[in-house]
Amino acid sequence: MLKQKLQQKLLQKLSPQQIQMIKLLEIPTMQLEQRIKKELEENPALEEGEEADYDLQPDNDDAGEDTKDKDQEEFTIEDYIEDDEIPSYRLNTSNYSKDDKREEIPFSVGSTFHDYLETQLGLRPLDERQRMLASYLIGNIDEDGYLRRKLDAIADDIAFSMNISTTEIELIGVLRIIQDFDPVGVGARNLQECLVLQIESKDQQVHEISLATKILKSHFEEFTRKHYDKIIARLNITEDELKPAIDEILKLNPKPGSAFSDPQNKTFSHIVPDFILENIDGDLQLNLNSKNIPELRVNRTYNEMLETYQHHRNLSSKDQKEAVTFVKQKLDSARWFIDALRQRQNTLIVTMQAILDYQYNYFLEGDETKLRPMILKDIADRTGLDISTISRVANSKYIQTNFGIFPLKYFFSEGMQTDTGEEVSTREIKKILQDCIDNEDKKKPLTDEKLASILNKKGYPVARRTVAKYREQLNIPVARMRKEL
Repeated sequence: MLKQKLQQKLLQKLSPQQIQMIKLLEIPTMQLEQRIKKELEENPALEEGEEADYDLQPDNDDAGEDTKDKDQEEFTIEDYIEDDEIPSYRLNTSNYSKDDKREEIPFSVGSTFHDYLETQLGLRPLDERQRMLASYLIGNIDEDGYLRRKLDAIADDIAFSMNISTTEIELIGVLRIIQDFDPVGVGARNLQECLVLQIESKDQQVHEISLATKILKSHFEEFTRKHYDKIIARLNITEDELKPAIDEILKLNPKPGSAFSDPQNKTFSHIVPDFILENIDGDLQLNLNSKNIPELRVNRTYNEMLETYQHHRNLSSKDQKEAVTFVKQKLDSARWFIDALRQRQNTLIVTMQAILDYQYNYFLEGDETKLRPMILKDIADRTGLDISTISRVANSKYIQTNFGIFPLKYFFSEGMQTDTGEEVSTREIKKILQDCIDNEDKKKPLTDEKLASILNKKGYPVARRTVAKYREQLNIPVARMRKEL
């Protein structure tokens, strides 16, 4: 049976300007520079420039004539030929700081990792078939230096793409050749094989190296789980013998290919702070970092074009009407973009100032223990902005302070009450947790239960599960994995 139902929905439709604003709000300063550059290239009605020294206000007579058209059109010519003042998004910005030196992280330009392997392949006395198979295997080695694909799958690919029938056994023989290349450990199919290749290249006459080889070959699982007592029992050695062998293993490189910087495959990022905070005798001064953000204005020529069309009311030809439409669209887009930048600046400053006020004691000295519990809603309530807006500001934005550069997300954390009823940030608890682990006896690392007991004695009523959660958030392994000889 077919049923009909009438349903009402309340939908909010964002204007193009609001969408523009949201997109600009999300990106950090470095990407903003590129976004402005792109807009300048695409919109001829937008240009860089200082304050205009000409007046683009329409004549009073013209302005009066168009009043009647404002009920018929959403925008009129007067909207596009207003004075070309300095946009207010340039206000309250900082174009320099005390440390005005800007350095990018360099990388060396030269042979790529795979080029380096191919060069070594050319020095080996191989026949044409071996060379083709080896080159195909090299192409499957990842940037860490591993061949992570199964050899039987690679054999199928070679048969399909190169029309060469091969076997897993033949490919193993070719792979052994590659595994003799530099860096040592390249071409390994897993971590164990990688470390074994490296330790076998060392002098096996040295006792700790010979012992390290046995551990990696026969007791790798116990080694990764740090079950040193089992290794000692099975190899019938003492702890004093085991320690130098473990030290030799820890010197090995688990990612032999990572030493090669490939500018074609890797992106080196440089943090550019969005805010600059200076503490001048206890007075915290906050500015936006707009060092490389150009001043923008609407192009004078496009304004004059519309002003000319304004004096010729009868646009008879199709080309003339299309020209007016085109100019209006470009001017509209330029003004929207400038206004979106202004709104972005205002939103950023308002939000960061609210964070600064909320965490004032922290920003005075940079003492992590003075960070108050703070969530997105706290700042949203203070600014009157939506939580989603605060989230966009906090995402991918950084502030430069006298004690370092920090992501805005760093200042947000949950809170809990101590046994005295005082509310503290969970970051303070994590700091104590980190200090306890840093100062523990590595031969007998503190378990989560013991850490919870220590925190409870300090007045922080946390359970073992909570300690485990905080420890994982700090990327700290369990006690067994922290054990050292």
